[in-house]
Amino acid sequence: MPARPDRKAQPDDNAFSAEERAAMKDRAREVRASRKASSAADGDAEVLARITELPEPEQALARQLHALIREVAPDLTPRLWYGMPAYALDGKVVCFYQAAAKFKTRYGTLGFSDAAHLDDGAMWATAYALTAWTADTQAEVERLLLRAVRRA
Repeated sequence: MPARPDRKAQPDDNAFSAEERAAMKDRAREVRASRKASSAADGDAEVLARITELPEPEQALARQLHALIREVAPDLTPRLWYGMPAYALDGKVVCFYQAAAKFKTRYGTLGFSDAAHLDDGAMWATAYALTAWTADTQAEVERLLLRAVRRA
């Protein structure tokens, strides 16, 4: 049944969780801040500051992920995206870290956007659960990063 034209639709207060609303507010702040000139160093400082807000052991994992991304894919510019550490190429986010603490989930996630070149047939993964930083984890993340920026 169509809404009456004289009545405005009311948003459903339960449509988004508190964490989702906070992420949207973070994103709005990021868009406003991006209108100002900023350097990669500014983005690096913002990302590291956000990482320091995470509880351990997730903070250590995010630090190691950040260091690996900066080493393996130095062309990626660190920035915040929906309040999450993210890494962009030519202004487009390629990958990001979604902290477990931010959305009260069981594990953090390394996610890749459609700007990442991970295409593999008709279906491929774009998000990976991270529960610990091991040599195997590091090797797999490095492989994914190199594919994402087309170096592998």
